[in-house]
Amino acid sequence: MAASSRVSLPINRSLMKMGERIAVAVSGGADSTALLLALQEEAAVLGIGLSAAHLHHGIRDAEADADLKFLRELCARLDIPLHVDHADVPAQAATQGETIEEAARHARLAFFDRLMQQGTVRSVATAHTQDDQAETVIMKLIRGAWTEGLGGVSPVMERASGKLIRPLLPASRQDVLAFLKSRNQTWCEDSTNASAAYTRNRVRGTLMPLLREFNPSIDATLSATAELAREEHARWQPEIARLLQQLAMPGKPVRGGGRAVATSPEEQGVAFELERLRTLDLPTRRRLIRAAVERMGVRLGAAETLRILLLAGLAPPETPPDPTVPTKPNSRLQLAHGVRAERSVRELRLVRTVEGSPKR
Repeated sequence: MAASSRVSLPINRSLMKMGERIAVAVSGGADSTALLLALQEEAAVLGIGLSAAHLHHGIRDAEADADLKFLRELCARLDIPLHVDHADVPAQAATQGETIEEAARHARLAFFDRLMQQGTVRSVATAHTQDDQAETVIMKLIRGAWTEGLGGVSPVMERASGKLIRPLLPASRQDVLAFLKSRNQTWCEDSTNASAAYTRNRVRGTLMPLLREFNPSIDATLSATAELAREEHARWQPEIARLLQQLAMPGKPVRGGGRAVATSPEEQGVAFELERLRTLDLPTRRRLIRAAVERMGVRLGAAETLRILLLAGLAPPETPPDPTVPTKPNSRLQLAHGVRAERSVRELRLVRTVEGSPKR
């Protein structure tokens, strides 16, 4: 094929530094195949050491075996090292009480962490596209996410072992297919992508086409929304950390002065003076309460946060009463994941009693 007819992929090259060892997470699907090829073509210019990483999830039987065979042949042709590991995702899902999607995601992250912890690679590049970003934002909206949730897929996810990067986010799925076609490169189709049993597939196959009828650029629009949400969330973080340090108090007050801090490792708690919370504007109150609980390992939804504000008498005046929420001093409110809110005359106390293993 003539060089002039070769299509380029829009890739965020700023995520990759010269000298880095990067593994592309590959499934054999179009997106990851395209990312691997594109980075292989540019590896010398970028100055990166490139490899590929594939996790066999222990599902889809012969189809998954065929994906691995395809990747072995592709990487051999491209002269790219391929790291392979196997997981039993159905067993993990049953043991952890997770969906197959959740267990598969955790298994992949554990595999990537192992590669980075061993020093095999510094970063793992995943092939999320603009279409994936749009679908993620829509799914978060449906579930009632906060601004950090609307941030969708971040270009960089820092982990203790290294970092995950998403250099393909600027590219649409159409870009990917055009790129592969221009290279005469085949890929594997995952039959589960057509299953309506998975929420993402229904969003991709039903909801997104409908939204494109209203706005043909909806994918780019939602990607821009995600970027704004990430910036807003990042802007708030230092301020909330400062307020937590200033206003959060450990334990609870005792007669004669001072505070008693729980010695049980199963219980975590923090308290705020109601009058100091009252001086804050509503968005700050919400974020402060949510950040305090998040430090205990639980993310509150908007509805739960509002219930805590109602208990504390700090909700917006126009909020309709909730018969499930007491509003008088010396009341308590039990929430999900072992979180409890207690209101005294002077304080709002947030407590989490850990049940079983910590939430991931």
